[in-house]
Amino acid sequence: MQYAVIRTGGKQYKVSKGSIIQIDNIEQDKENQLVFNDVLLLVDNGEIKIGKPNVANAQVRAKIVDQIKGKKIKVGKFKSKSRYRRRASFRPHFTKIMIEDITWQGKMEKSDKKSRLKKIVKKGKTS
Repeated sequence: MQYAVIRTGGKQYKVSKGSIIQIDNIEQDKENQLVFNDVLLLVDNGEIKIGKPNVANAQVRAKIVDQIKGKKIKVGKFKSKSRYRRRASFRPHFTKIMIEDITWQGKMEKSDKKSRLKKIVKKGKTS
């Protein structure tokens, strides 16, 4: 199974091909293509690639499905003993996107400690 963790709008989302997710509002029309280059983690058939902070040459392509409004959020302010009460509410705007493809050019390499130690010992560096 192939999936990735992307960052958009200051939040992180786990996505896979064909999944539909709801993200913070992006001011574009329906059916437009989006490309996310902020890929933090990539997993492909059990091989894991972790970015520092992003995975190099990784992209997630998506298509905008819909622009929607979220559930109403109510906010209240209150101060005791002073008769101060305020109420406000708003409906956040969201964008529904469908993930079309996860691409990455490069070679998956193991990042475990043993393989790094073997490389260091082979070079003759011991510390």
